[in-house]
Amino acid sequence: MKPSSASDKNVSPLRRDLTVLDERSRLLRKTIIRMLQAGGRGHIASAFSLVEILRVLYDDVLRFDPRNPHWRERDRFILSKGHGCLALYVMLAEKGFFPEEELWKFCHRDGILGGHPEHKIPGVEASTGSLGHGLSIGIGFALNARYEKADYRTFVAVGDGESNEGSIWEGALCAGKHRLSNLTVIVDYNKQQSCGSTFEIQDLEPFGDKWRSFGFAVAEVNGHDVDELRSSFRSLPLDRGKPSAIICHTVKGKGIEFVENNLKWHHKSRVSDEEIRAMLEALDAVF
Repeated sequence: MKPSSASDKNVSPLRRDLTVLDERSRLLRKTIIRMLQAGGRGHIASAFSLVEILRVLYDDVLRFDPRNPHWRERDRFILSKGHGCLALYVMLAEKGFFPEEELWKFCHRDGILGGHPEHKIPGVEASTGSLGHGLSIGIGFALNARYEKADYRTFVAVGDGESNEGSIWEGALCAGKHRLSNLTVIVDYNKQQSCGSTFEIQDLEPFGDKWRSFGFAVAEVNGHDVDELRSSFRSLPLDRGKPSAIICHTVKGKGIEFVENNLKWHHKSRVSDEEIRAMLEALDAVF
């Protein structure tokens, strides 16, 4: 983990992250690619920047029971940047919330998985996709846990482009006011949004200092380093009197060089078999 610094704004938004993906991370990405092929569309680059974050959450952090998705003692996770749902669906299927066969019905009328998460899907806490709303829902969960004297925690993953929304900062003010130490905001800071870099469109820096000024304890991590993510999540709450914000420095499209930081891959409404084959081959070449 590194401290927040205003100098972070001088880091190029297009720098290439050299973190090596292990076999599990490559396999998760391959499943996402096959979902994209099955559905013919999707936000693949936004999903790839989330893979390690969700992998660590579901493998090592969250308390849940896939046989009882509404178990009262479960930890709550909200993917506020709902367009990254391909990564979430893969993890939910792997953990047994619904059959793997549903993955291959992505965006099909006979399936349950659409282009954004919906509350009807087992394991999905809130319908998201209209950006900026997930944090406020999470704050409601965290306040409810306090009132009920329950020990479940709430985690909300937001995007950096999403952080342009005023509702994010209204929510942050509320969370800071109520000192919600059972709430963690996870920022997928891949430094790109749909039509340009965050530096060009609406510079967020000094990003960590902003969260701190709203009453959060802040850590910054490499969002593709599994060990670093585990260490950060195990340190929660970062301050027992404050909500936590973990800023994950990621790469949009991480794992496939021709997809990384390439805005043409923000969303694909049509994908060829040749592109699918090239992506799978590229992952096989990553060591």
